[in-house]
Amino acid sequence: MVRTSVLQNSVYIKLLESTKASKRAFYPASIGWRLIRTMPSSTKPTVLLIGGLTHCNDEWKSLGIKYNLLEFRKGTRDQFLENCRNGTYDAVRGCYRSNASVSVTGPFDAELISALPESWKYIAHNGAGYDNVDVNACTRRRIAVSSTPMAVDDSTADIGMFLLLGAMRQVHVPYTALRAGKWKGKAQLGHDPRGKVLGILGMGGIGRAMAKRARAFGMEIAYHNRRRLDPAIEDGARYVSFDELLSGSDVLSLNLALNSQTRHIIGAPELSRMKKGVVVVNTARGALIDEAALADALESGHVAAVGLDVFENEPEVHPGLLASDRAFLVPHLGTSTYETQRDMELLVLRNLEAVVGEGRMFTLVSEQKGLDWVPKEASLEKDEIKAEPSSLLRGNLNVLLLKSRRQGMSYLFLFVNPAISDSHAAL
Repeated sequence: MVRTSVLQNSVYIKLLESTKASKRAFYPASIGWRLIRTMPSSTKPTVLLIGGLTHCNDEWKSLGIKYNLLEFRKGTRDQFLENCRNGTYDAVRGCYRSNASVSVTGPFDAELISALPESWKYIAHNGAGYDNVDVNACTRRRIAVSSTPMAVDDSTADIGMFLLLGAMRQVHVPYTALRAGKWKGKAQLGHDPRGKVLGILGMGGIGRAMAKRARAFGMEIAYHNRRRLDPAIEDGARYVSFDELLSGSDVLSLNLALNSQTRHIIGAPELSRMKKGVVVVNTARGALIDEAALADALESGHVAAVGLDVFENEPEVHPGLLASDRAFLVPHLGTSTYETQRDMELLVLRNLEAVVGEGRMFTLVSEQKGLDWVPKEASLEKDEIKAEPSSLLRGNLNVLLLKSRRQGMSYLFLFVNPAISDSHAAL
């Protein structure tokens, strides 16, 4: 292992052997190469981690090669606001906002956004949904916001199909009866998905992943978006109006973002326009649906069943939904897989590194796309998310490792581009 640290403006190299260790500081006179100088930390951009990381702590630390790293993993909203006032964050250019940060700072609402220092230009948010970030307040401050749509598509669509099938087959009653030692209980006959129309409200990445899975079960796909998709990516899905989606769907799947325009987009009037016996699936945000109206529609039988992963006032669940034997419910598990959680963290780090270092963002939120001041949009394929942040691979960190053996001991010689800003890196 090689560790480098600052020693009189040179690179100090520690060589570790399984049985021996040697420490050497290489200067130009001894190696015939130009002096390797480290950039003062004051010249590095500063980035802040808010909340914690579970899978990518090493990748976060690797960004220290290029950026000053600050952390606010634990604390209170008052402490965070005080840090904004007292100058602690005056140099921060952008932040990684983790899933856990709501319990630390509370929502990134207008009050908090207004307290951020003028240097703060970027929020890299971990989550496909970002309703607890006031994007309008960020836009007024010219703070760009990114989210993690691609990373969550498959796992969320998997849960969506699980809920769709469970609701259509009415599995709640026999499942709970079996656990209670009553075999099937008062099980009802369900319905097959084949030949049914799945209406998708919000045909983004998750909606398209849902459609792909539903086709495998023989379902027909209809969808509604603000704008029709390019026919090349519709893959046979029919674009219909909102009213046509409500009236023509056997199953309605909600796959859109929550904002002031979409809150309670499904309420009593919309439910009344649906087919009697419709199944409703929601894996997006609970507040897209008026839960009281949904509970009433279940009670009346107009809605045959629901499959819900999200709820309006999590962790509370409407008592009418809990009481219904036709409600198939899970507690917000859409992205609860190791692979997805890691991909989400990596995508946030990639966004943060690209925007602070190069003025580019991979997954800018839709509300800010097209604005003249936002970072340039950069393309990123889904498979590329899994590549680790590139701080250790870019051309501005040219590393040459030469290995030799002398007198029975191995030596590693590390030559680094003198332009790098490295105060403590582990390779």
